[in-house]
Amino acid sequence: MVDDTALAAGIREAALAAGAAILKVYASDFRIAAKADASPVTAADEAAEAIILRHLARLTPGLPVVAEEAVAAGHVPEVSGGDFWLVDPLDGTREFISRNGEFTVNIALVRAGRPVLGVVLAPARELLYLATGPGRATREAQGEAPCTIAVRRQPDEGATVVLSRSHRSPETDAWLAGVNVARQVDAGSSLKLCLVAEGSADLYPRLGRTMEWDIAAGQAVLEAAGGSVTTLDGRPLRYGKPGFENPHFVARGGS
Repeated sequence: MVDDTALAAGIREAALAAGAAILKVYASDFRIAAKADASPVTAADEAAEAIILRHLARLTPGLPVVAEEAVAAGHVPEVSGGDFWLVDPLDGTREFISRNGEFTVNIALVRAGRPVLGVVLAPARELLYLATGPGRATREAQGEAPCTIAVRRQPDEGATVVLSRSHRSPETDAWLAGVNVARQVDAGSSLKLCLVAEGSADLYPRLGRTMEWDIAAGQAVLEAAGGSVTTLDGRPLRYGKPGFENPHFVARGGS
């Protein structure tokens, strides 16, 4: 059995390889197609997922992988409550298309319904977050050595709230009416969870549709940094749900 340290190193390597492939497409005059749910997809999504799947097959042969593009094509493995991987090869395709750099590669290991290891890579920003367990969340920026990150205590003047750049909802605005908000920041992809994890923000409410692969790696990073992700009624967000769709949730830093 591969230990968690080796697994974390393996998914970091997989994410970097996928990120390199994404940047090749990013620099080209790429085409945009639509999936069955009308969401956009590019050659970068498909190339990155193929690379990650090859890496995971070598790293953990036989372990189920729930990957966004494979699921869209009808390939849904049986997870049955055991360990499995969740992969979003290119989270923030709309950000990729608009070329604002706020897109990520996401790989997470789910164990007993919780994401326990995860990597979030923003290839256009040369930024990588890695979670290897409680108290072990790191940030690597532009080739620098990894540094440990942790959530912050919310300032007395109010919360910095990070919100989806592409998926803001009226329900989110209604929820925010009950929060002492000092500042709002818009961001794309799973970077929102990582901003809370590194102490740059305090809250990320998401009252809109997300899938498990969208947030599992970011949740692993946030929880390793001391934060939490819960449903609106305060229950821990669980994984391996039928259809892999999430309820509305709130990501929080320190109290």
